[in-house]
Amino acid sequence: MTLNAEERRDLRQRYLKVDTANVADILDELGHPDLGLSADFWPIRQRLEKMAGWAYTVRGQLTPYPGTGDPRKMEAVGGIGPDELSVWSGGGAEGICFFGELIARGMQYRGSVGALVDGGIRDIEWLDRMDYPVFARYRTPVQSIGRWQVNAWQVPVYLPGATARQVTVRPGDFILADFDGAIVIPAELAADVLVKAEALTEKERLIRADLEAGATLPDVLARYGHV
Repeated sequence: MTLNAEERRDLRQRYLKVDTANVADILDELGHPDLGLSADFWPIRQRLEKMAGWAYTVRGQLTPYPGTGDPRKMEAVGGIGPDELSVWSGGGAEGICFFGELIARGMQYRGSVGALVDGGIRDIEWLDRMDYPVFARYRTPVQSIGRWQVNAWQVPVYLPGATARQVTVRPGDFILADFDGAIVIPAELAADVLVKAEALTEKERLIRADLEAGATLPDVLARYGHV
């Protein structure tokens, strides 16, 4: 299903009103149990951060190189568009920063709505001041120039998973992340998963209301079934 820009934005706004836990439950029901991402991904702003967007993938690798910059990285950064979320695949690199404040500002200017970084970030104080959610694997002051280089973008990438060693993220898949973690929703399932997650969210709202009104847990489970 091809969505226009307005439909993509609307779907993203609706996803921000559901939780990763409910999305994970729906994906289980649909036979996709291994799309949750590693618990190592954490929100840089230590509060109830939430992030949703269409995946724009950037892939890189550890490699020594001369010069004072990475032109391919700058080209990749410039390609992102509205309602997209950059997904950085680091090739297992440790201790190297892939993403910082100035890259975030450049992407945000182009309409990007967040970043998911399988690697290091820096400039955390400045990132924290921006209305721009970032989930990353670790923090480090060590820059990537001369050490780590972008080799492709808008290609399928692997990220470490929660229940599987690797999760594939393709350009255009949907990413949802909150304080419970991050999960990938394949593009072809994004609309259907959202509708089902919205229904589950409403069921949970009714259960909470009944419990607050004095119903017992067995009562609500008998009425609504397992959630």
